Amino acid sequence: MSTILTAIAAAPSPSPSVVPDVDVTPGVAGFVAIAVVAVVTILLVVDMTRRIRRTRYRAEIRQRLESDAGEGAATDEPSRRIGEDGRSDVGDDTERG
Repeated sequence: MSTILTAIAAAPSPSPSVVPDVDVTPGVAGFVAIAVVAVVTILLVVDMTRRIRRTRYRAEIRQRLESDAGEGAATDEPSRRIGEDGRSDVGDDTERG
């Protein structure tokens, strides 16, 4: 056992080498990759916020139309409004162009 410890203690330890900073930094490619990820993330957050807001507004409009339809039914008014194209105006989630 002592011979193993002597051999380990006698072995020279590797000297620390200095690595140039160019080999360790991500450089321009890393910066561009992170910048692209940041821009895409910001665009996704803006799009998600817009879609959530649009869904909330449509739900509020749908609720108002339903409450108006409930009041209109009590006064013998038609319960749905019909648009120029013949479709009922209930505020569906599809966009018309």
